[in-house]
Amino acid sequence: MKKHEWREKTDEGQIRLVRVTRLGNLWKLQSKLKSDDEWTYYPAIPLADLETLREIVDNKQRRRRVPYEHLLELDALIEAAKRRQ
Repeated sequence: MKKHEWREKTDEGQIRLVRVTRLGNLWKLQSKLKSDDEWTYYPAIPLADLETLREIVDNKQRRRRVPYEHLLELDALIEAAKRRQ
């Protein structure tokens, strides 16, 4: 299992914690505000989060910490998310 995490500020100024895991060929996203106790799980990863995840995985792949195939999977997920919109 691979896990990718990052923090970002919301429009309201709160800190949002994001965690994406990959187990098998499934990517799963969970997030929460820093002030919340429980994580929110998403059935489908939103496009904005997919694009951020792709940047993070690209940086890790350049350092040879994740396989290139993960980038290809994310590119396919991004294309599918764009078609859904």
